[in-house]
Amino acid sequence: MAVAAAAARVWGSSRGLGRVGLLLLRRSGARGLARSHPQRQQQHFSSLDDKPQFPGASAEFIDKLEFIQPNVISGIPIYRVMDRQGQIINPSEDPHLPQEKVLKFYKTMTLLNTMDRILYESQRQGRISFYMTNYGEEGTHVGSAAALDSTDLVFGQYREAGVLMYRNYPLELFMAQCYGNVSDLGKGRQMPVHYGCRERHFVTISSPLATQIPQAVGAAYAAKRANANRVVICYFGEGAASEGDAHAGFNFAATLECPVIFFCRNNGYAISTPTSEQYRGDGIAARGPGYGILSIRVDGNDVFAVYNATKEARRRAVAENQPFLIEAMTYRIGHHSTSDDSSAYRSVDEVNYWDKQDHPISRLRHYLQSCGWWDDEQEKAWRKQSRKKVMEAFEQAERKLKPSPSLLFSDVYQEMPTQLRKQQESLARHLQTYGEHYPLDHFEK
Repeated sequence: MAVAAAAARVWGSSRGLGRVGLLLLRRSGARGLARSHPQRQQQHFSSLDDKPQFPGASAEFIDKLEFIQPNVISGIPIYRVMDRQGQIINPSEDPHLPQEKVLKFYKTMTLLNTMDRILYESQRQGRISFYMTNYGEEGTHVGSAAALDSTDLVFGQYREAGVLMYRNYPLELFMAQCYGNVSDLGKGRQMPVHYGCRERHFVTISSPLATQIPQAVGAAYAAKRANANRVVICYFGEGAASEGDAHAGFNFAATLECPVIFFCRNNGYAISTPTSEQYRGDGIAARGPGYGILSIRVDGNDVFAVYNATKEARRRAVAENQPFLIEAMTYRIGHHSTSDDSSAYRSVDEVNYWDKQDHPISRLRHYLQSCGWWDDEQEKAWRKQSRKKVMEAFEQAERKLKPSPSLLFSDVYQEMPTQLRKQQESLARHLQTYGEHYPLDHFEK
């Protein structure tokens, strides 16, 4: 009661504390009196034996003033399985994948490359409004996609078309989305390359940078609560890792112990901003330990290294309910998008080096040839066949009508609000009066 009385003098009447507060003070006072009982001898410790009891960190006391250097975690090694000539470096790390699967890797990567070239040129010709290529990053898509279960949920940024392609998303739907025609699953509402597919567990891409990171963590937490034996993978670039959403996502994932794989494609540039101006630390993998996340850095141009790292991260994320961070080091060979001219901020020689000397497709082709699974004749035939497939889907998409303008107002509210209904009626009246000035024959009735 002495403690309670003292507290009451400092804080005022005990009525301000409330019954619960007073009870706690009484209990703590009783314990304090018990500890100070004259029959008990207080144990003495030297300062060296004094252990920190702060709940916020695990550490030891030191008696020397010293700031932690920013390079305390630096030079994180880059895990790889193949060298640039497609030779396995350490046989124990060889995933020993069957020929059929490795050929699917290669055909998916090259088909994506062919689709990129045709759609990029179609934008330059004014056929579509926008496009983003995946040149140089194909290995990060295919290696990671192959290591996942088909039901694992994918949150992409905007340069992961290869993940969908590996899950057998049809060329016709890629084209339909970029053209925004009647076959587009998004009904023409999204700008090109913002794919999504419920059946293939690929969440529709949205333009705002890094918003998918905390969303992916929420989905992973839900999967954990449901005991779904499922992982969520979230793709983003090193530029997006500078957004506040990345911090929120990493911290939530670690503290809530979510089965999520953060997959960072570090391709050297955030649009025109090089990594030297993006961060001062050792890349993105170095941030993982600060959040309590298991992290690894891999050679993103080595499809087997990406596959091994993602497969192990997936296994442990589900088994242990914890997040993983994979930083895949790669290079964006193409422009950021058709709205960008990268020659303004990097040299042609720099781009040519990565295109000619360290390309993920070339590396895998070397491996296939060394195994006797691929030759020049097969390469020539496949290139011709894949181009034909892309062109057929391209021509089909171009002939199709655009979705009806009435779809502008659907799929948002279960019951359309009065204000939105007025806008719909206003558009209908406008088109009825001035329809001759619009290419309405290009739209579905």
